[in-house]
Amino acid sequence: MLITTSRKPSQRTRSFCKDLNRVIDSEYVNRGKMSLRNVLLKSSELGSTKTAVVSEVKGNPSRIDFYNENGNPIISLDVTVSTSTSQERVKKKDLTLQCEFSDLKKLVEVFDIPESHLKEKNLLLIKKGDNERKAVIEFYGNNGIKTGPVIYIKNWKL
Repeated sequence: MLITTSRKPSQRTRSFCKDLNRVIDSEYVNRGKMSLRNVLLKSSELGSTKTAVVSEVKGNPSRIDFYNENGNPIISLDVTVSTSTSQERVKKKDLTLQCEFSDLKKLVEVFDIPESHLKEKNLLLIKKGDNERKAVIEFYGNNGIKTGPVIYIKNWKL
């Protein structure tokens, strides 16, 4: 997966993208003046079949739009995020996914990470949130310790 930002991102949005790149097997590209079409071409050039574009409001990441290789939207998430200060490392190649929220099974396809039903190390966990936040995405590292980023999903569109 290729991860990029909207144009002229804030430092916080760039940091979030780098944190996300640190925990999932992906490529991060600074968008600069690239159009969405050029971003999708760059994604294809890098061998990625999916692209994530992180947008912001008032300097904070607020939306993640996922596209397939043809440029068609897969899912759009309205989010708030928490970046990590943890030094816990995730082995990207060993990462598994556990989705406790049936409405977001589409993210299993988006992340292209094998599902696991066991609590284990190197885990991407999608679980139900509270009233304001419908779901939460958390990452657990090598030693089973929670690491960042944490993505709070307020809403989504398929």
